[in-house]
Amino acid sequence: METGTVETGRVSLVPLAVAHADEMAEVLADPALHVFVGGSPHSAQALRARYARLVAGSPDPSVTWWNWVIRLREEKCLTGTVQATITAAEHGWTAEVAWVVGTPWQGRGIATEAAQGLVSWLREQGVRVIRAHIHPDHHASAAVASAAGLAPTGHWQDGEIRWESAVAESRANRV
Repeated sequence: METGTVETGRVSLVPLAVAHADEMAEVLADPALHVFVGGSPHSAQALRARYARLVAGSPDPSVTWWNWVIRLREEKCLTGTVQATITAAEHGWTAEVAWVVGTPWQGRGIATEAAQGLVSWLREQGVRVIRAHIHPDHHASAAVASAAGLAPTGHWQDGEIRWESAVAESRANRV
């Protein structure tokens, strides 16, 4: 299945392209974005290489990578990314989701709107279980997950709490 643009009230989730790397390098340049996930900001050149790998798709045929940039339509600029890694599980499709919004655009509900749009789109595609892994001290990301319909579970992975939302059974077989 091909991904397309996902529209919400203020943002468009646009399928990731290598051409987004230069603008996204500026969007993601703040080292503060890496406090909870580690690493450091990538240069435009490093993002071009990373985006080329992501656009090419997962080397594992049982895994699908869907990646979008978040475009704030009114301001005509990119503000972050959302992504979903889709795998087949015993009881249907599962998506691991993540989001990041550049520091200048935080606190405006953009991450929440983008995550809600992503989760809604995944449900329309028949993804049964949607998960995110969030550092226990990352309160802003926890608020985004909650607004997108995910709830914390008792499961931990690499120091992060698994948040999860099960999707209605009637939608489980569409992907």
